[in-house]
Amino acid sequence: MLYCYSETQPDDLLNGFSTMMDGGSDARRITIHKPADFAPMRKSGRLAAETLDMIGPHVVPGVTTEALNALCHDFIIAHGAVPAPLNYRGFPKSTCISINHVVCHGIPGEKKLQDGDILNIDITVILDGWYGDSSRMYVAGTPSTRAKRLMDVTYESLMRGIEAVKPGNTFGDVGHVIQNFVESQRFTVVRDFCGHGIGQRFHEPPNVLHFGRPGEGPRFVPGMFFTIEPMVNAGRPEVKILEDGWTAVTRDRSLSAQFEHMLGVTDTGCEIFTLSPAGYTAPPYQ
Repeated sequence: MLYCYSETQPDDLLNGFSTMMDGGSDARRITIHKPADFAPMRKSGRLAAETLDMIGPHVVPGVTTEALNALCHDFIIAHGAVPAPLNYRGFPKSTCISINHVVCHGIPGEKKLQDGDILNIDITVILDGWYGDSSRMYVAGTPSTRAKRLMDVTYESLMRGIEAVKPGNTFGDVGHVIQNFVESQRFTVVRDFCGHGIGQRFHEPPNVLHFGRPGEGPRFVPGMFFTIEPMVNAGRPEVKILEDGWTAVTRDRSLSAQFEHMLGVTDTGCEIFTLSPAGYTAPPYQ
């Protein structure tokens, strides 16, 4: 689940990012976790991933997003955790489910999936006081060729960004890698939302932008925990928020896709806490 920067312009985000790079107060507020903190993050991340593994076979034409939400809610509760989005700042459901041109924060409801719909399911659990946050794309039925390519590019952009996470590199390096790859494939990166620090709080510094310039932003330090979660549009990058105050959609109604992993910086690179126990990456999940 993402922070919304609907009142902030992209240039302002970059300017703030540069301030952090230069040793501003935001950089100093990034939590550096202890080695012992990796263990509970593995547990919470694994449960989020297990929830996403579980829900895959249920994503079929005719099912409602409310039914998918209920399945995820019950699975999380049954495993001793709490769904973090429920009642978070007034959000009414346990998951975010975003279909087709919905970029993020889609509210589950009675809408039935149609053949060819693509959707992102975003799961965040609280397990023993630690947050586990991850999302994946799914398909009801058979996707269009363009939708399949959009999902593949989005997943590849996430994994390329993760490869850039290692001590000495910067958050700007990650944003640049993601943006450069996505735009080379003739898609666009959403700039109004970003990844975030995480641990014993849902959202905390740093902001993790999915666009940027090499060498900018804070440098990675072992013990940093955060999400990387690029949103990629088939059309233009602009989004708008609907009247419910949550649902973000592409302004041009083009398709949008997103994948999210939660990770911790190590001495030599990073550990992904939300890898699928079943080995799933991008759809089709087989």
